[in-house]
Amino acid sequence: MRLIKNCLHCNKELTGRTDKKYCDSNCKSSHQYKREKQRPERFYNKVDNQLRLNRKLLKEYNRAGKATVRSSILIHKGFNPKFFTHYWKNQKGDIYLFVYEYGFLKRNENGIKKYVLIQWQDYMN
Repeated sequence: MRLIKNCLHCNKELTGRTDKKYCDSNCKSSHQYKREKQRPERFYNKVDNQLRLNRKLLKEYNRAGKATVRSSILIHKGFNPKFFTHYWKNQKGDIYLFVYEYGFLKRNENGIKKYVLIQWQDYMN
């Protein structure tokens, strides 16, 4: 007596090998994608993804080496100031937070929250 097996994704009856789980490569790929999407995202991936997004945004808005941007613009694009790699304190006591080589300093100018963006320099070591 042969046990009838069905595709794990589309539930069609399988023909061919006895250890077959999917009817074709599309069903296999779709099933694995769906299963991965249901798993909770690992903490490391969340942190790494946020750091990469923060770096990308800081780089995009700081092409000249120093710039000032409204914080609402960056935050709207997904920037999260709680994710940074290190900090640097200047002689005035301002603490710049860095995401790799791109830094930012929170400022409040005329009631508007802004970030001063800078790029890491050799003298900051």
